[in-house]
Amino acid sequence: MIKFKPFHVVVMGVSGSGKSTVGELLAEHLGAQFTDGDALHPQANVDKMAAGTPLNDDDRKPWLEEIGAAFARSPGPLVIACSALRRSYRDLIRATDPTVVFIHLDGGKDLLSSRLSARNGHFMPAALLESQLDTLEPLDATESGVVLDIAASPPELAQSAKLWLEKTS
Repeated sequence: MIKFKPFHVVVMGVSGSGKSTVGELLAEHLGAQFTDGDALHPQANVDKMAAGTPLNDDDRKPWLEEIGAAFARSPGPLVIACSALRRSYRDLIRATDPTVVFIHLDGGKDLLSSRLSARNGHFMPAALLESQLDTLEPLDATESGVVLDIAASPPELAQSAKLWLEKTS
């Protein structure tokens, strides 16, 4: 297991960016627990998204607070996949644990759309991609994190994230 601080990581990005896949691989590399942030959504949020309705900030607030609380409860390294699209959302997560860092998986709309069209059994419809891209506020220089291009494979992305974490610890 890699020893580094901070050891709480959000793998972020819009739907279809590979957050869950890369997050699981990164957690393996770090000897960390992995949680898919989607599993922390209240059922009302899942139902709303499944119906094709974008979430609003009031919908997201309890979900983001729960993600922050999961970091606070964690006795060790933890990686959570979470869209964390706006700076204010990331601030809500960091409010409970300021050591959280962000790995932003970023890519072009065409690649994201093709991934979403090929995905089966997920509650987030491809039709909501545009609203997520409109909502996305990239990491800024004052936030602890790194942006990685999803054109790379998930194992390459997880390795790049691990190397970045090692350098910043």
